[in-house]
Amino acid sequence: MGGRSRAHWVATGLGVLGLLLAALGAVMMVMVPSLIKQQVLKNVRIDPNSLSFSMWKEIPVPFYLSVYFFHVSNPDEILKGEKPQVEERGPYVYREFRHKTNITFNPNDTVSFVEFRSFQFQPDKSKGSENDYIVLPNVLVLGAAVMMENQPMSLKLFLTLALTTMGQRAFMNRTVGEIMWGYEDPFVNLISKYYPDMFPIKGKFGLFAGMNNSYSGVFTVFTGVQNFSRIHLVDKWNGLTKVNYWRSDQCNMINGTSGQMWAPFMTPKYSLEFYSPDACRSMKLVYHESRVFEGIPTYRFVAPKTLFANGSVYPPNEGFCPCLESGIQNVSSCRSGAPLFLSHPHFYNADPTLSEAVLGLRPDPKEHSLFLDVHPVTGIPMNCSVKLQLSLYMKSVKGIGQTGKIQPVVLPLLWFGQSGAMQGEPLHTFYTQLVLMPTVLHYAQYVLLALGGLLLLVPVIFLIRSQEKCYLFWSGSKKGSQDKEAIQAYSESLMSPAAKGTVLQEAKL
Repeated sequence: MGGRSRAHWVATGLGVLGLLLAALGAVMMVMVPSLIKQQVLKNVRIDPNSLSFSMWKEIPVPFYLSVYFFHVSNPDEILKGEKPQVEERGPYVYREFRHKTNITFNPNDTVSFVEFRSFQFQPDKSKGSENDYIVLPNVLVLGAAVMMENQPMSLKLFLTLALTTMGQRAFMNRTVGEIMWGYEDPFVNLISKYYPDMFPIKGKFGLFAGMNNSYSGVFTVFTGVQNFSRIHLVDKWNGLTKVNYWRSDQCNMINGTSGQMWAPFMTPKYSLEFYSPDACRSMKLVYHESRVFEGIPTYRFVAPKTLFANGSVYPPNEGFCPCLESGIQNVSSCRSGAPLFLSHPHFYNADPTLSEAVLGLRPDPKEHSLFLDVHPVTGIPMNCSVKLQLSLYMKSVKGIGQTGKIQPVVLPLLWFGQSGAMQGEPLHTFYTQLVLMPTVLHYAQYVLLALGGLLLLVPVIFLIRSQEKCYLFWSGSKKGSQDKEAIQAYSESLMSPAAKGTVLQEAKL
């Protein structure tokens, strides 16, 4: 009886423990999602006390700008009306440094800041040096020619004379450093004299001159501290709620974030919207597939085919026109009227006639598409590669002798990729606090439920087995009693005399 009593109490104790664990698991199933949500929101909002604030303020991820130039192989033939031929040169790689300054928290749950950017050449990652010479279209000369096409002939002849006097030609041979960060020449000085705000750096013209050691404007974004539903969304840029570069209200809207973080708890139905001061517009990327980056689940977002489509292919883009072929965006309205176009590299995802008009272009989705890999729970990018191409529309303009017999063409100048991936200590901290811990809490609730369920089975099994033993004991006792009665009856029959008339059979010898 003592053994059975101990077993009974052990089974009962395990059952109570199982009930407690199951109850704890059930409570966790109710509370864990809320705890994870609170933990994530606490660490992704723009708050000096949040985990991501230092990452937001000064991006710890090493970003690189890789630039590829389209060296023109046949400039003289182009002036005679032949098809352009280009050779891709590069990459010329620069380390990009970003940090936010003048951070001001506002009463309406927003924060204002400016972001300072600087670039440092990386010889070990580059294929060439900044002293390499590249032959490119003279953007100022050919751009001015197209801009003056409809002006009086007298003005165009005057421009031809002025350009000839200053030794300006349709194509230039300059170093990578000059093309990137600016150069001085008589024509630049002349333009700066009459149009002092034309160039971001006074007296210098360079395709990236306005990006190095510069600010990207004043952003005002929602912090998510008071209301996380608008977290990271842009409220204003340079004090504006919309720009005035384009021909429709929809295209002028400033949508999405500043392009560094997005709202948490994404689903595949999400799209990534952000405002790009360099492109003078908001852009939208769409979900492509689920991936894993360094053990962290991510969603990959890519550019839709409609990103640079013209108005005839995608009517909402009509506001970005006047357009040429689909797949390139006219950015002249935010580039002082210069006939410049933005697209994917090598005219990927554009009308094939664009790449066919220039020899040496080979659009490749693996090489020339852009993507962002974002952790869907936090909205923080883990890995990205944004690739864009800058091209010049050029043609022969009657009255401007420098343009010769150039056939109308959109000629690529360069394409660039901005890439970065979280790594090192920031990656470890992010994984531990925002991936590992929520995952442990998520699975702990199911482990507790399962363990509690198993322990609850112990007293049930004990009870069933106890009942089986009792049944066998009582059934065994009943069977033994019946056997004894049968034996006793048989013995008594042998002791009794035989009835009259009964013949006893003699035993045979």
